[in-house]
Amino acid sequence: MKARPEDPSGPLRRRPVQRRSAERLERILDASARLLDESGYGALTTREVARRAEVPIGTLYQFFTGKDALVAALAERNLERYLARLARRIECEAPAHVGALTDLAVEEFVAMKRAVPGFGVLDFGVVGPPGNRAEQHILDAVLDNNAAVAQRLGALIGGLLEPEGGTDGQDGTDPSLALRVAMECADAVLQLAFRVDPDGDPALIAECKRVLRRYLAPDPD
Repeated sequence: MKARPEDPSGPLRRRPVQRRSAERLERILDASARLLDESGYGALTTREVARRAEVPIGTLYQFFTGKDALVAALAERNLERYLARLARRIECEAPAHVGALTDLAVEEFVAMKRAVPGFGVLDFGVVGPPGNRAEQHILDAVLDNNAAVAQRLGALIGGLLEPEGGTDGQDGTDPSLALRVAMECADAVLQLAFRVDPDGDPALIAECKRVLRRYLAPDPD
């Protein structure tokens, strides 16, 4: 994932060096996540986050330029944690085929939606209908959120999507393009699943897995 060109540290003004500063940063992000769950994206303010994190507002602004940077940092943390969780599942379960791999990817996303504070509102970008450009480029100044996630996910699992003996999919599709399309499909279906049921509609989650399996690993003719 590329950092925003105007800020080589990404959404952070500076990276914490001392343990105390790192703990304050985590408290700020944790408070942001809880506030998102309680009041939604529109009610998130830097002043309220600082109050809940029990840090001076000046401390928050040492790390962030404002709300957009704060949200971007939380989205990045969500993505890092998702990729780490998925990597552990892959290492432990060693999926033997693309279908099993896509199931793991969906299951970890659903598990985080259900349990991780703030993830249901933000996940890797603002959840809901398309808004302004800034909301669609939280993770990257150039790539939209889903493209940025697909790029990072491809770095983790891209090789597992490639059949032996070549870099193209069974129908000649570039695996990176296939993963990008799969991300859009999964995003749409899983958003629907959590609109229908706050815990994620099981039938729609199962259908998401089926769609990804059929697209990324179609049965040979």
